[in-house]
Amino acid sequence: MSREIILQCKQLVKRYGDLDVDVLKGVNLEIAVGERVAIMGASGSGKSTLLHLLGGLDRATSGEVVLNGVNLHTVNSGKLAKLRNQSLGFIYQSHHLLGEFTVLENVAMPLLIGNHPVKEAQIRAKQLLQRVGLGHRTEHKPSELSGGERQRAAVARALINTPAVVLADEPTGNLDSRTAESVYQLMLELNQELRVSFLVVTHDHDLAAKLGKVLHMEDGVII
Repeated sequence: MSREIILQCKQLVKRYGDLDVDVLKGVNLEIAVGERVAIMGASGSGKSTLLHLLGGLDRATSGEVVLNGVNLHTVNSGKLAKLRNQSLGFIYQSHHLLGEFTVLENVAMPLLIGNHPVKEAQIRAKQLLQRVGLGHRTEHKPSELSGGERQRAAVARALINTPAVVLADEPTGNLDSRTAESVYQLMLELNQELRVSFLVVTHDHDLAAKLGKVLHMEDGVII
């Protein structure tokens, strides 16, 4: 059965000119629809830099990133922002929830940025918060949640647009093992239900093994 590629990079190089250092040295990677991939490697091997380039948060020195058939390096900033909003979800080690907004408002934010009606965004956010076990926390602020609850809210926010790919950078890095397991199970269920692809940078060997496909980065290349 042929794999339908949703995200790929070709000969990706990232050089920081002021330091004259190549952080990425010609990375090639393909992510298929519904695939779960872990990237492991020592600190400084280029994992987070790769994730930023794949997510269109930074531009490569050379090479290309193709998402849903669109080369991220050839589109203008407006189209890039729209594509990122519609097709990508992001989960970070630090949840990056906005402290002045409620959990419901935080989760609905990507839809509101995409100009969806407020009522529609709120209904979708409530459904997802219910799905991640936070239906009773919609009006709370992030500071009133536990670490695991904040991370589950971040997962809900990443999935609000039903993205093609979720890029996660150490999503369980700040969580105890029990909470980390619950976040992983949630990601797995949503992957299976919605066919969302997951690309996860992690130091957690247990999480990497559960994702199925494990890649290793070393000195700016996937080995």
